[in-house]
Amino acid sequence: MALLGCGAVGSQVARLFAEQSADLGARIGAPLELAGVAVRRLDRARDADIAADLFTTDAHGLVTRGDIDVVIEVIGGIEPARSFILAALTAGASVVTANKALLAADGATLFEAAAAAQRDIYFEAAVAGAVPIIRPLRESLAGDKVRRVLGIVNGTTNYVLDKMDSSGLGFDEALESAQSLGYAEADPTADVEGFDAAAKAAILASLAFHTRVTVADVHREGISEVTGTDILSAQEMGCVVKLLAICESEERPEGTRVSARVHPAMIPRSHPLASVRGAFNAVFVESDAAGQLMFYGPGAGGAPTASAVLGDLVTVARNRLSNVTGTGESTYAACAVAAMGDSLTRYHVAMEVDDKPGVLASVAEMFAREDISIQTVRQVGRGDEARLVVVTHAAQDSALAATVDALATMASVRAVTSVMRVEGTTE
Repeated sequence: MALLGCGAVGSQVARLFAEQSADLGARIGAPLELAGVAVRRLDRARDADIAADLFTTDAHGLVTRGDIDVVIEVIGGIEPARSFILAALTAGASVVTANKALLAADGATLFEAAAAAQRDIYFEAAVAGAVPIIRPLRESLAGDKVRRVLGIVNGTTNYVLDKMDSSGLGFDEALESAQSLGYAEADPTADVEGFDAAAKAAILASLAFHTRVTVADVHREGISEVTGTDILSAQEMGCVVKLLAICESEERPEGTRVSARVHPAMIPRSHPLASVRGAFNAVFVESDAAGQLMFYGPGAGGAPTASAVLGDLVTVARNRLSNVTGTGESTYAACAVAAMGDSLTRYHVAMEVDDKPGVLASVAEMFAREDISIQTVRQVGRGDEARLVVVTHAAQDSALAATVDALATMASVRAVTSVMRVEGTTE
C-alpha cells in the first residue's frame, strides 16, 4: 500500500499500521506492506517511526507503481489530491480517503473513475472521525428508507458552544480555550463558519437519499454570530445551542425533495444530541423501519481518524483478494435538491419592544402576514426592559426570514436581539 500524507492523521495511520500489521494481515488473509509515503518535504520531523527510504516527494510516481494495490490519501484539499486519486484508480489501485472537501465538491468524478477502473473508493474517515456512520448509511440501512439525518459533525464548534453554555464564556473566550487545547486551528474559519460541517452534510445527504448532493447545495451558517443572549434564551427554553448538519427528505406532489443545511439551532435538553459535550461528534438518523439511531464518539484527531482509515483498508484489501468491489455510489433516486428558503423550519425570535398596549398584536400580525403560526409568546420585564420572545411552528424558512426583516422595521420594536432556528420539540 501507499500512503499520501504524513501529518496528524497520516503519521497515526503509519504508527497504528506498524503496531498492528500482523493482526491486520490476519484479518485480511494476506500480509500487507507499506511500500511508500509521499510527503511535500523530506526534511520535516515526523511523529511516526518510518524508514527513511520509504519517503518520497513524487506522489504521482508512487501511486502509479505497478505493485501498489491500495492508496491511502490523507493530504486533504481538492488539488493535488484529486489528481493523485484519479491516477491511482487508473493505475489499478483501490483508494481509501479521508478527504471530505474533495468528496463534497467533486465526489462524482472519483466514483465514476472508480467504477470505470473496477476499483474501490472508501471514505469512512471523511465524516465524524472514528464514529462509524458512512458504512451504516451505505450498507446497514440499504434496506430501509432514511428520512432525516441530524448531526453534530464538527468538534471545534461543539466545544465552543458547550463552553458558552456550561461556563458562561463569550464566543471569543471559548474559541481561545479550544485553540489552547488543540481543538481549533490558529485560523478556525473552516470550523466556526461551518465550511467543514457543510462538506460533511453533503456527503451524508448523498448517502442517505441516494442523490448527488454537493457542498454547493448546502446552506451554511457558522457560529461566530452566536451571542451570550442566544445561549441564555436557549437555557430559558430548556434548550442548548448546537451547530447542526441537517439532511432531510420530503415527499411533495411534484416528487421527493431533499435538502441539506448547516446552522446553529436550539434543541431541547431532552434530545440525545443535547448531551454531546466537548469536542465529541454524534449523528442522529431517522428511518422508516429502524426508527431512531444515534452514532457517537470522537469526531477528530489523528488516532480516531486513523482507526476509521484502517478499517476501510481492511475492507478494501479483502475485496482485492477476492477480486470484487464493494459498495459504490448510489444515485438512482436523483431527487431534486430544495433551496433553503423552501425548507420547513421553526424560529425563536427575541426582541426589545415598547411596553405599551397593542405591541403584541402588531407583532403577531407580522407573523400572520406570512401565514406563520406562533407556538408560544412570552414577555419578560416591563418598561425599558421589556423583551418579547416568540417561538413559531414550522413554516417556510423564507417566510420566517421575511418576517424577521419586517419586525426590525417596526416602530414599536426597538431591536431584534436574537434569531435562532429551533429543532426538535420544546412543548
